[in-house]
Amino acid sequence: MGASCQAYSRRYISYPDGFWDILEERRRTSDLSHALRTFNPQPYKGAPPCSSSELNRAVLESQFLRHVVKEVSAESGEPVEVVRDEASGLLEEMSQNLQLTFIRLLGFSLSKVFKRLFQKILINEEGLNRLQQAIPEHPVILMPNHRSYIDFLVLSYIMFTYDLPIPVIAAGIPLMSMKLIGEIFRRSGAFFIRRAIGDDKLYWALLSEYVRTIVRIGFAPVEFFVEGLRSRTLKSLPPKLGMMHMVLEPFLKGEVYDISLVPISISYDRVLEESLLAHELLGVPKPKETTRGLLKARKILEDDYGSMHVCFGEPLSVRGLAKGTVNRWQYNLVPRDLPAKPSEETLGFVSGVAHLVVRLQEKGMVLSPWSLIATVLLQNPLGMDLDALIQRTCWLRELVEGFGAVLHWTGRSCEVVLSSLSRHHSVVRCEKGRVTLVEEAGASPATPEEGVFRRAAAVLMCASYRNQALHVFVRPALVATAITSPTDIFAHFQFLQDVFSNEFIFIPGTSHQDFEEGCSSLRKCGAVQVCDQQIRVTEEGKDTIFFLTAVLEPFIQTYQMVFRHLTNEPDQPFTERQYITGVRSSTLKRILSGKRRYPSFEALSSDVQKNVLSGLVRMGGVTKLKKGVRSEFRVDKTTIGRIADKLGKIYILC
Repeated sequence: MGASCQAYSRRYISYPDGFWDILEERRRTSDLSHALRTFNPQPYKGAPPCSSSELNRAVLESQFLRHVVKEVSAESGEPVEVVRDEASGLLEEMSQNLQLTFIRLLGFSLSKVFKRLFQKILINEEGLNRLQQAIPEHPVILMPNHRSYIDFLVLSYIMFTYDLPIPVIAAGIPLMSMKLIGEIFRRSGAFFIRRAIGDDKLYWALLSEYVRTIVRIGFAPVEFFVEGLRSRTLKSLPPKLGMMHMVLEPFLKGEVYDISLVPISISYDRVLEESLLAHELLGVPKPKETTRGLLKARKILEDDYGSMHVCFGEPLSVRGLAKGTVNRWQYNLVPRDLPAKPSEETLGFVSGVAHLVVRLQEKGMVLSPWSLIATVLLQNPLGMDLDALIQRTCWLRELVEGFGAVLHWTGRSCEVVLSSLSRHHSVVRCEKGRVTLVEEAGASPATPEEGVFRRAAAVLMCASYRNQALHVFVRPALVATAITSPTDIFAHFQFLQDVFSNEFIFIPGTSHQDFEEGCSSLRKCGAVQVCDQQIRVTEEGKDTIFFLTAVLEPFIQTYQMVFRHLTNEPDQPFTERQYITGVRSSTLKRILSGKRRYPSFEALSSDVQKNVLSGLVRMGGVTKLKKGVRSEFRVDKTTIGRIADKLGKIYILC
C-alpha cells in the first residue's frame, strides 16, 4: 500500500467486508484543509502534465488528422484550411482543460454535498491499492457503471482524496451547456462528446485521435462509461463499442506496451434521480440540464440517501486478453497514422472485452437490503404483512449470499428492513403492520389513464432497485425457467438467453459457461439435483424455483404483449416513436380492461419496449429499413409468431 493510502487506512474506520468510509475523516476535520493540502499524484511513467493547448496541438498536428482533413476537403470541395479551422473549432468545443485550482474547488464543494447526501461512501481498500500500483505501470482506463449523475463526480473526488491522477472524463454535450457548471466540469477534467455523431467523418476522427493521444501520453487516466448512457432502469446496459475501440487502439497498433482496464462498480442504497428516471421511462420528457435546474434540486440535500459503495475491480491487462485472441500483425499492413477499418476479428475482440467489463462491474456490485425488499414486494403487488416481508427478505438474503453476491447488511433484520422502508418513503408505506407501494402525492387522477401511469411510476421505481440485483438471479432464473420443459433444457436456456440478450448482459459465445453457472447456483442452494445428466427439482427447492421464475415473469409478460401488438398491427413500416406510442397505448388498454388480476405495469417502460424491438431485429422478426436519416421497421409476423409460441409454451409451464 502506498504512503497516502496507509495514512488514510489508519484514520478511517475499517469495515469487516473490506470497505471503509471515506466520509468519516471529512466529518471530523476541515474540508478546506482537505481541499488545499499538497496534491502530488504519480502518473504513468512519470508523464509530465499536459496542458489543454499542448494536447489540442498534438491532435491537430497528427498525421492521422492531417490525412482525414485532406480526405474531407476532397469530398466536400472545401479548402483544406477551412476544414482544418472547422476541426480546430470542434476540438475547442470538445476538449478538457484540467486545472488543479478547480479540482480543489470541486473537492471542497463535494465534501459538503456528500456529507449531506450520504451516511457513508464506502470503498474497497484492496481495489484502491491495485489501482495505485497500476497507474505508474501502464495507461489506465477507468470504467465505472453509470446509474447517477453522481458517478463521475465521486470518482474524481476519490482520486483527489488519495493523491491519484485526476482522470479526464468523457461527458455528454448537455453538461457543457450548463452555465458556469459546464466550465467547472471542463476544468475538472471533463471532455464533451456529441450524442449524435452519425457519419460525421471529421468529428469521429477528432474524437478518436483525441482519446488515443491521451492514452499514448498517459498524463491522466481516461474515464468513460462503457454502457454509453446513464441506465434509467438501474440495470446494466449492453456496452457501446465506439469509445472502447478508441482506447484499445493504441495497444492494437503497438503504440503502448499494455493498457489496464479497471472495472468500477458503484452501488447506491437510494438513487437521487429515482422519480425522474421512472417518469422518463413512461414518456415524460427529460428536463434539460441547466444550472438553474441544478440549484432548484438542492432540496435533495434534505433527504436520506443511505450509503454508496464504490468497488474498484482488478485491473485487466489488454495484452493478456488479446493473447491468442486477436492478431495485431494486421496493423503492420497499413501505416499507423492512416485510418483503417477494423477487421471482424478486432470488432469481436472489442465486443468481448466490453461485455467482460460490464459483467465484472455487475460482480463488484454491493447489494442493499432495499434491492431484496423491492424484489419481494414486486412479487406481492397487493402488499404484505410486515412480519411476512421481513421473513421473506431474510430468506432471500440467504439465497443471494449463497449465489455469491455481496450484501451490505448491518444490524438486526427487523431494524434493517424498517430502516430501508423509511428511507424509501417515496415508494413504499408501512401502516398498521402492512407494507404497500404508494403513488406520488398530488391531486386525484383526472382520468383512469393518469391513475395507471401514477401506479406504474411507483412500480418502475421499485423495479429499478430490483434490477440492481438481477445479475445475481438471471442465470439461475433462466435455468429454472428452462427446467419446466420436459425436453432439452440447454436448448431452451439458449433460446431464452437469445430472446433476452438485450435485457441482460451475456458475454458472446459463453452460453455453456452461463448454463453451468446457473446450474451450479441452483445446486449450491439445494434447489436441484443432477442425476444421470438429468436436472431434477428437489422438494425443498420448489420455493426457490418458483421465486426465480417469478423474477423473469414481468419480462416474459412484456415481451408477449409486444409480440401480440406487432402481430395485430397493419402490415406497414413504422418508426421507433410510432412503435413505442402504439405499444404504450395497447398496454394501457389491456391494463384498464382488468383482464389480468396483476397487470404488468413494467410493460409501459420504454426501455423494455426498445429492448424487445432490438431483440426482434436481431432474431429476424423485424427488419430495419433506412429511409434517409430516419430508420423504419417492418414486421415479419410469421417469425414473431414462432418466437411468441415458443416463449409462450415455456411461460405456460412456469
